[in-house]
Amino acid sequence: MMNLTKATILIGALALSACTNPDRFGGTGDGTGTVALDNADQQAGVNDVTSPEYFSQAIGDRVFFEVDQVTLTSTARATLDAQAEWLIGNVDYIAIIEGHADEQGTREYNIALGDRRSNAVRDYLVSKGVPSARLRTLSYGKERPVATCSDESCYSQNRRAVTVISVASIS
Repeated sequence: MMNLTKATILIGALALSACTNPDRFGGTGDGTGTVALDNADQQAGVNDVTSPEYFSQAIGDRVFFEVDQVTLTSTARATLDAQAEWLIGNVDYIAIIEGHADEQGTREYNIALGDRRSNAVRDYLVSKGVPSARLRTLSYGKERPVATCSDESCYSQNRRAVTVISVASIS
């Protein structure tokens, strides 16, 4: 009986010690199981003008709106001009345009406002020559804020449309 107790304790200790190194299979060590890119790999993506990383960081993946508006500002149009040029030159990608709103107003109102914002971006990109078949829209309304506070500094960051680049699916 004494040997069985010792064996059980030994097996338990070995099992627990296997849990002490979360990156033992090549992960980041944060327990997510993802592999972190080293700085050189991250820079390669940003410097590759055909990469989604380049699109989001160098060109800009979001445009902002005024309160209760879907009208594109001159700054937004300049960003969308660059997005259109990139999308026309990189036909292996599609764009998913997410519409967002601040926390003011009802959920239903903000879903509709986010939808109008994503469609305004889509329509502008189409007018610049991006094929409509490569563009999708969706609205999150106020459900996915990037800043959370009841202040204009947060509201203005949440009134946006974000263009997410994805590999084109064959359909």
